[in-house]
Amino acid sequence: MTTTASRRAGVGAVRVPPADPAPAAPPSPGAEPARPAPVSGPELREFMRNWATGVAVVTSRLAGRPVGCTVNAFTSVSLLPPLLLVSLARTSRTLAAITAEGGFAVNLLDRRQRDLADRFATAAGDRFAGVAHRTVDGLPLLDGAMAVAVAVCTVTQLIGVADHTLVLGSPYRCQAADDADPAVFFGGHYRTVSPA
Repeated sequence: MTTTASRRAGVGAVRVPPADPAPAAPPSPGAEPARPAPVSGPELREFMRNWATGVAVVTSRLAGRPVGCTVNAFTSVSLLPPLLLVSLARTSRTLAAITAEGGFAVNLLDRRQRDLADRFATAAGDRFAGVAHRTVDGLPLLDGAMAVAVAVCTVTQLIGVADHTLVLGSPYRCQAADDADPAVFFGGHYRTVSPA
C-alpha cells in the first residue's frame, strides 16, 4: 500500500504495518488457564533414568505367606512424626498384602544383592522360594539386607494417585547399617558408589 504523499514525492512505496490483532478475551472468572499437554510415559521414564536412586524390597504378608517387590520410589516424608512413603502400582500383589496386613517392611539392598533386586522385580510365582529371611511381627525381612538395614512400619494412610497408591507408614523398628555398600540404580543399570 502506498500513501498519497509518497506518490507525489516520487518516493518508493511505504509499507503500513498491519493493525495489532485484537487482544484475546480474558478468561472467565474461575476458569483454569490452558496448560500444555503432559509428556508421554516413555519420555518421563527416560527423564527419570537420570535420577540415581537406592534399591529396596518392600515386603508384607498375604494369607500367611510372605510377598514383596522391588522399589526405588521410596523416601522419608517427615521426622516429626517419623513417616516413610513407598509408591506401588494399584495392581501390585504387595500392595494388596500391605492393605490387608496393615503393615510392611522396607529392606535396603546391598550392591551384592542385585540378584534379589531382579528377582523381586520380575519373578513370577513365589518370589521368596529359596530366599533366606526371618520374620519380625509377622512381616518378612530379608537376611543380609545392606548389613540389616531395615524398617518395619504400620500403615497410616493410603493415597490413590493415577495408577499407583502412595503408602505412608509409621516405622516402629529401624535398624541402620554402619558400613553400607548400597545398591544404586542409574540410567537403567546398577552402579557402585565411590567416595567423592
